[in-house]
Amino acid sequence: MITSNPPERTPLLLSVLRTARITPNMIRVTLTGPAVSGLPADCAGGHCKLLIPMPGQTRAEFLAQMQNGPRPTTRTYTVRSIRCDTNEIDIDFVAHDNPGPASSWAELATDLDFCGFAGPGRPKLTRFDADWYLIAADMSALPLASAALEIMPKDARGVAVFEIMSPEDRQEIIAPRGIVQHWIVNPNPHKASTVQEDLITRLDWPNGRVKTLIAGETSAVRSLRFLVRAQRAVDRKDAYASGYWHIGMTEDGHQQVKRAQTDADEAALATY
Repeated sequence: MITSNPPERTPLLLSVLRTARITPNMIRVTLTGPAVSGLPADCAGGHCKLLIPMPGQTRAEFLAQMQNGPRPTTRTYTVRSIRCDTNEIDIDFVAHDNPGPASSWAELATDLDFCGFAGPGRPKLTRFDADWYLIAADMSALPLASAALEIMPKDARGVAVFEIMSPEDRQEIIAPRGIVQHWIVNPNPHKASTVQEDLITRLDWPNGRVKTLIAGETSAVRSLRFLVRAQRAVDRKDAYASGYWHIGMTEDGHQQVKRAQTDADEAALATY
């Protein structure tokens, strides 16, 4: 019997409920709509796709475009938190000096604005069965890291390394007391940085099973992937490391390069 893949679902049309500049370089947009109540209540930390309307586009025009094409400008983000009982979902945006379409939209968004929402995916760290955890994130991956830390068991142990753009970008995260937090300031994230790698290299590596949650700028993430996999012998299934963006590239260009680089990295790691 011949079967076909189910048709792709039309993304949800969600409205902006409110926005807040939670730190100097981070904007939180709270989206709402009746369909939020049907999303998984445990999706914080999962990725999603935001579809951005064109300036001046009406809600009806945008909905028709999502249904019929061409696909609107689409960018990947992380669900920071969700409250299904009040139909609210939070997405955090890094405020850039040279903003792209999504961060530009977030900068100007009001309660009259809307966007498309597709997803969410599953969170990346949900099984807390390791002896020690390494969390490493720049500001683009702070929502991922924060969501994971907030659901960790209270007795979890490890280290979290956050690379932020100013001291004021530090956020209060409800994390286990056994997770030691390091906040490193790098005012120019668009220049290749080794500050996370330098700190992690100096750590006393523990005995036992280690799990990692590493995300951010691709070149930094690649270095950390080799560090934990090749030098610290963390098992591949326990070593999550994902490039979220690449200096000097758009998201579309980054996704193409990322696939090729990941394949090359895995081939190289197989020789260790």
